[in-house]
Amino acid sequence: MTSEDPVRPVPGAAPGQSLHAAPSRHTAEYLHTAGTPTGWPTAPDPDRAPDPDRTSAPDPAPVPDALACRGLRYAFGETRAVDGVDLSVRPGEVFGLLGPNGAGKTTAIRCITTLLPVPTGMVRVFGHDAARERMAVRRLLGYVPQQLSADAGLTGRENVALFARVFDIPRRERAARVGQALEAVGLTDAANRLASTYSGGMIRRLELAQALVSAPRLLMLDEPTIGLDPIARTTVWEHINVVRAATGMTVLVTTHYMDEAEQYCDRVALMHRGRIRALGTPAELRSDLRTRRAQAARTTTTTPSAPRTSVSSDVEPTLEDVFRDVAGTGLDEQSGDFRDVRSTRRTATRVG
Repeated sequence: MTSEDPVRPVPGAAPGQSLHAAPSRHTAEYLHTAGTPTGWPTAPDPDRAPDPDRTSAPDPAPVPDALACRGLRYAFGETRAVDGVDLSVRPGEVFGLLGPNGAGKTTAIRCITTLLPVPTGMVRVFGHDAARERMAVRRLLGYVPQQLSADAGLTGRENVALFARVFDIPRRERAARVGQALEAVGLTDAANRLASTYSGGMIRRLELAQALVSAPRLLMLDEPTIGLDPIARTTVWEHINVVRAATGMTVLVTTHYMDEAEQYCDRVALMHRGRIRALGTPAELRSDLRTRRAQAARTTTTTPSAPRTSVSSDVEPTLEDVFRDVAGTGLDEQSGDFRDVRSTRRTATRVG
């Protein structure tokens, strides 16, 4: 792939519109070379003609889900943070995990990334069991946690190089892979500056480079744009989409920004009190809420004693309306604890 290649649209874009810019030559180099050691595939070319010599070949084995959770549970003492989550993420899609603070999203992600232990059979990543094949699963993942992982006392290049060593990238490939990862997120010019001099958006892009240096097949992002201004948020997503469009990488993201989920996610799951309460595309979830509102309005009309709804069925619901419908509109005593609030505010302060 070269810089002259056409940009592949991302699901969620309007016809003829792309949500990202074409990758640069160095970004293309990174995406090509980084895939070799870990088997990171490039996205299929829709314009490529089928190979006539392969038309008679038997059908390939079905590709496993990028992520499959079956009855996922995790408790801290008597508090069950994740309570029987069933979830499948398809290869190549951007999947949003939404929910209020304390819903169990971050705990679920920590189970998936093997940072928290789970029984055999609950979590599989591209067919690998997270309990029995922890190292195999970790090699397939890139993880950008909600808490900052960049070291302010190191340069951008040194931060990414540290993660390259952690991921056991061969020494002979390390320098090139680090440079290519930095180029992929647009930080080449600032690579030799201390991370303490970076803006909030640059810090998040640096952490994205740290996660991408291992060429993951599944990228996990826990509130990657928290505390960023709208321009910085858009920039972070543009770089995520460039890499994803060029490689077919799967992305699982948690966010409280409903506009991000609406624009960038192929499907979303709304989680509340440890369970998945709604699942589908943003359009499907909005359509379902609109239907339920219309049914409630008809019931109110035909049954005078029925409780009245304060929202007109003629108003087109938003994804935020769906969120409120699932999680409620009031302050929930179970929506996170003091440590959750402190962690979120500290992250927002450091990148803001």
